[in-house]
Amino acid sequence: MKVLITGTAGFIGSHLAKVLLNDGHEVVGIDNINDYYEVSLKKNRLKLLLKDQLKNYEINLENTDEVMDVFNQEKPEVVINLAAQAGVRYSLDNPHAYITSNINGFVNILEGCRHLSVKNLIYASSSSVYGANTSKPFSTSDNIDHPLSLYAATKKSNELMAHTYSHLYNLPTTGLRFFTVYGPWGRPDMALFKFTKAIVNNEAIDVYNHGNMMRDFTYVDDIVEAIKRLVDKPAQANPEWSGSDPDPSSSYAPYKVYNIGNNSPVRLMEFVEAIENKLGKTAKKNYMDLQAGDVPETYANVEDLFRDIDFKPETDIQTGVNNFIDWYLNYYDIKL
Repeated sequence: MKVLITGTAGFIGSHLAKVLLNDGHEVVGIDNINDYYEVSLKKNRLKLLLKDQLKNYEINLENTDEVMDVFNQEKPEVVINLAAQAGVRYSLDNPHAYITSNINGFVNILEGCRHLSVKNLIYASSSSVYGANTSKPFSTSDNIDHPLSLYAATKKSNELMAHTYSHLYNLPTTGLRFFTVYGPWGRPDMALFKFTKAIVNNEAIDVYNHGNMMRDFTYVDDIVEAIKRLVDKPAQANPEWSGSDPDPSSSYAPYKVYNIGNNSPVRLMEFVEAIENKLGKTAKKNYMDLQAGDVPETYANVEDLFRDIDFKPETDIQTGVNNFIDWYLNYYDIKL
């Protein structure tokens, strides 16, 4: 099939594009290659990971005319929207960037899918939508009315916007709530990258909530495998859905939301120990309070994902960390 991926120079998008290309799909991309983090890493994902096999449009999702031009020219059958302004903490200081990219940009994707009669829209949501929810593990049937950051609020908004288009235009939409994705070619603003860089350079790492954090770390290859299996499985209407007892994860319209997590939360200090084990060095640690917008624990219920695509993420943390550090040391040509 012809697949349009937004965020192709991003962490997950570049890995996904590579796999879909290898599987024989025709893939085109959209990525504005902004400077939220080092541009060279984004360009090298396109150049080194994808080896110039991909046609990428360097445009902003919020530019309606340019997005529609791509849809009209390429006529994709499947759209996978991974482009977004990411980061919980960044949203505290730069709120407008999230509205521009995550709201205005997403409505352009929805409009493109509507007018080109796209067969399947898959889009990135986030585990952050669970916000103040303390029921564990997080289930897609849980209420998500109490987000703790603007980033989370925009991701919940995406799910609501998607449902509207599923209802109005019979557009199949599948939202994926990612849980702390990590692995080779990862983002420099995320914990694994920051911790590894600091420990290699004998610098202290900031350990939030005094180490009392748990995350459902999910290896990037597991994320990509799940998305790959959903490419030819557009969302279906749920005939058992009831408006008197509505299930938030499905609908009478062709709409579905999944968690994609490892279903095995890891304590932050265990995560740090996995990095220390691989590097053979002990981290210097600055213990700090929980930051605004952060949640102390994430834990994904992935039963419906396993049921529907016969796949459950299960890469263990030490294996995933080892793979990232091998990539990091090679990419930056570091000798320990």
